[in-house]
Amino acid sequence: MPLGPLTDYLRAQGLVGAEAIEVSPLSGGQSNPTFRITAGDNAYVLRKKPAGQLAPSAHAIDREYRVMRALQGSDVPVPRMLAYCENESIVGTPFYLMDFLEGRVFMDPALPGMDKAERAAVYREMGRVIAALHSVDIAAVGLADYGRTGQYVQRQIDRWSRQCRALPVPLDQAMLDLMAWLPAHLPEGDETTLVHGDYRIDNLVFHPTEPRVIGVLDWELSTLGHPLADLAYHCMAWNVPPALWRGMGGLDFAALGIPSEAQYLADYQAATGRDAQGHWSFYMAYNLFRMTAILYGIAQRAADGSAASADAEETGRKAGPLARLGWEWAQRHGAAG
Repeated sequence: MPLGPLTDYLRAQGLVGAEAIEVSPLSGGQSNPTFRITAGDNAYVLRKKPAGQLAPSAHAIDREYRVMRALQGSDVPVPRMLAYCENESIVGTPFYLMDFLEGRVFMDPALPGMDKAERAAVYREMGRVIAALHSVDIAAVGLADYGRTGQYVQRQIDRWSRQCRALPVPLDQAMLDLMAWLPAHLPEGDETTLVHGDYRIDNLVFHPTEPRVIGVLDWELSTLGHPLADLAYHCMAWNVPPALWRGMGGLDFAALGIPSEAQYLADYQAATGRDAQGHWSFYMAYNLFRMTAILYGIAQRAADGSAASADAEETGRKAGPLARLGWEWAQRHGAAG
């Protein structure tokens, strides 16, 4: 990180004075390199595009900045956005700045170290926030043009299928099966809301001591889309084994104090009025396909040397098992008629 140009920029923005700045990388995230900047008593976050050749429409930090700025003061907690800069001469790529949130980030959805009541409170809050997200008045916050309206799932299937076919990495047979099966089994009915695209527990910052979300992060995949597709992505955690991908499939939820998936969906329906049960196996298969596509992209970036995380290669190897799990859900959908 070139500290000289960055210091000059921060001073020009009025974010630091004469004091020296310190920059350190923040862990988490495979896509956009993220850093903590400290200067005296001030702490900020800088998030930038990675260097190298990038896929079209990927690493959309400009969209991250726009959506979080639009949500300031809403029922969806987000950090205060400070500046967006397209000048590549400062840190090598475009970047944005936001407040650093002092809080807790939980990497394991099973929440080890908590008691049952604490886990239940965290999951109630997490469910409240995603219900609020899907209830945002997109016109009122200036996001009516943030994406296309309608046919979100179909367009996502087409987009990720095209990107996967363009990758040199070999695709698992289950992924090829999903790419053929999903477009032929699209559910009837449609709805458009703001969707996060990557809503999961480790993209939330909780208050240091309270079960309260103070910031939803990592909005790169956000757009206008179908809320149940967004919800099903979030609920993959209930179905994916911990050894495979940030999941808790197979755990004893009652013993942990974590609501069952059915209870979580019932609470969402009570908050939003949406029936989340219909076509659930399709949306789960779709999201496992989508997550697989993302992991294949990470695997390719690891091969190219442009991945932002040191464990990118290992992460990419999980794509095949996730695709096979998605194909199991597709077959379950067919068995249910």
